[in-house]
Amino acid sequence: MKAAMYIIPWRMPKILKGAGSILQLPEFLKKKKLSNVLIVTGPNIHKRGLLDELEKRLQQENLSYYIFDDVSQNPTDTEVEHGVEIFKREKCSCIIAVGGGSPMDCAKAIGARIARPRKSIRQLQGVFKVLRPIPLFIAVPTTAGSGSETTIAAVITEEKTHHKAAINDLCLMPKVVILDPKLTVALPPSVTAVTGMDALCHAVEAYTNDKYNTEFERDLCRQAVKYIYDNLYTAYQDGENLTARQKMQQAAFYAGRAFTRGSVGYVHAIGHTLSGLYDVPHGLAMAMLLTQVMRAYGSAVHEKLAELCDVCGIEAEDAGTQSKAEAFLQWIDKMNEKMGIPKYPDMIQKKDISKIARWAEKEGNPLYPVPVVWKKSEFSRFVNQLYDDSKENI
Repeated sequence: MKAAMYIIPWRMPKILKGAGSILQLPEFLKKKKLSNVLIVTGPNIHKRGLLDELEKRLQQENLSYYIFDDVSQNPTDTEVEHGVEIFKREKCSCIIAVGGGSPMDCAKAIGARIARPRKSIRQLQGVFKVLRPIPLFIAVPTTAGSGSETTIAAVITEEKTHHKAAINDLCLMPKVVILDPKLTVALPPSVTAVTGMDALCHAVEAYTNDKYNTEFERDLCRQAVKYIYDNLYTAYQDGENLTARQKMQQAAFYAGRAFTRGSVGYVHAIGHTLSGLYDVPHGLAMAMLLTQVMRAYGSAVHEKLAELCDVCGIEAEDAGTQSKAEAFLQWIDKMNEKMGIPKYPDMIQKKDISKIARWAEKEGNPLYPVPVVWKKSEFSRFVNQLYDDSKENI
């Protein structure tokens, strides 16, 4: 797998960034001679009026479009099929996703189903099951967290079983990304918090995995972590600070590109089960699990976490790697506390622990290049400890 990672032709999407950059889209579409655009988004994005200026400009340029805003916070296979039906019915030629990771993942899966009309979502989940070009895909993030605007993954929940799994294929990476900080200004502080921690989780997991990375990905991780350290709390406190908002978008983009190659780890493997079973927002699951999993890895991640501690300029009790690693994790814990993020996932039910462990082990092994490999028994032990800790701290 490591050898394959060096052969795969990685790329980065074309970036248009800056306040108001979303309004460059109609001109881009005209140059590409594209019309009949499917805009995939969530209901709140539409209600908040974030599409108003884009719609007006599309109308001025006589570009037809259809808005599919039925995407939930954990998109399902049923929602994907609805989007596919609209794409075909309206004879669309390209897809624009506007929102957080959920609309982008749903849009990617719609594209995958268009490219592979005879395969179901379940049949496409896994690695390199699409292998055909999808319609031109443009991503416009309205949060700074998921990094989905630069990844090859689309995470979809099966509506009947609540099982959450990813479609992974190079063809799912957007061709163009719009990083417009004005689109994130209206985010509630709580959303700014959990999406920012999601981006941090991507960078930290990719950095501590390390096996698939080149120096390029490692540098992206370091830059992402530093941007988050310097700007997340500012963006949380002052939502209209466009400089902090732009830096957070850049951090999410860098972290997304880093984990596209470097991969994620057991924070995601366990977090996806919580999102699927209990409809927990993805970023919230990541925020609650990040330091718990890193501490469970133990000495295997101390050196890498210590490096991130130095990147941020965090003071530790001494110069040892363990001390620096713990100082970095304590900073994350303190940030979560200041932003009102719970320390423990108290939604876990005792009867589900075996299922959580089984699903997490299946997702994580052998794909994720984690610093410490856990078997199902170790996942069960970890989740049981989470359950016990959450009950003790109610």
